[in-house]
Amino acid sequence: MEKMSGLGVQERAVLDLIASNPFATQQEIAAALGLARSTVAAHIVALANKGHILGRGYVLPPPRNMVCIGGAVLDRKYHARAPLVFETSNPADGFRSFGGVARNVAENLARLGVAVSFVSIVGDDDSGRSLLRHLRDLGADVSQVVVTAQRPTAEYAAILDPANELVLGIADMDIFDLLTPEHLDRFWPHLASASWVFADCNLPAATLSALIARRQSARFGLAIDTVSTPKAMKLPADLTGVDVLFTNEDEANAMLGTDGTGRRLPASDAAGRLRQRGAREVVVTRGARGYAVATEAGTGDMAAVPARPVDITGAGDAMIAGTLYRVLQGEPVADAARTGALLATLTTESTASVHPELSPGLLATNEHRIGT
Repeated sequence: MEKMSGLGVQERAVLDLIASNPFATQQEIAAALGLARSTVAAHIVALANKGHILGRGYVLPPPRNMVCIGGAVLDRKYHARAPLVFETSNPADGFRSFGGVARNVAENLARLGVAVSFVSIVGDDDSGRSLLRHLRDLGADVSQVVVTAQRPTAEYAAILDPANELVLGIADMDIFDLLTPEHLDRFWPHLASASWVFADCNLPAATLSALIARRQSARFGLAIDTVSTPKAMKLPADLTGVDVLFTNEDEANAMLGTDGTGRRLPASDAAGRLRQRGAREVVVTRGARGYAVATEAGTGDMAAVPARPVDITGAGDAMIAGTLYRVLQGEPVADAARTGALLATLTTESTASVHPELSPGLLATNEHRIGT
């Protein structure tokens, strides 16, 4: 969703010259257009603020790129080998992986060949360095990630019984409270140059509100995921500025105040109501029962792609990534979500939160499963 209509005639002329010759000086541009050098300099600053050029070297942004901003977490899972006995030591098999909604979406997109940047905050520790190295090795840009000594990298630990059921989960996520609205000023040229920005509700409420407000004068499309029922409540009541809202049935009802009241709404109705709150398009997921999509053209329920699940962790993040992957290619959200549903299914059929063999080819060879 690139906005060129917000450019003035002179701004457009300056941008066209830069596109044809990125090494042109301000004086050369001024002479070619018959403008004062100071006028050209002002236009270049405006073009940078609007995300049409990057930095002082007039580097043009990639034609289709994504920035993911939000959670980056070290996940630890412990599978008990025998029924758990409390207040003593229990033998278990441990497993470590990287998680966080925005991080998972970024990894999925990187594996699909998308030019993706990841923006978050990690601790100055081995966990944070390993997490960033992993994404960097996949080709993601992690140059904008904040590294702090104030808090350790976010961590989630899960203890599961022999039947693979969660017994106890512990989360240390306070580090994300440090990602304040002031950080948006530092990130803004990076965000403003994107085709799409995806954010999750691990961000503080004030940061989410500031991002939504600033997006309304920017060129990128904005997608947001609610993450969980408590975190969904961080979003403002007025969702104007959100182009695509991803949420599930529980989170949607919590936002609408219809959970636990006897007035709980089905996914399609909840999606429509969230559009009335200002979100341009809404995807409400229901796990294996499918999902609903609300757009200007109407609201409809869609079936999930049948799965042979091994581990459902990361399925929702894959749904988001697959949808945005197709949206970047110009598909409408309602159509793109079908690829999202396929990627969600493929993810549940692997033991990892992000399918380790994910590629455009893997999607292509499984497209026949959509609609079956």
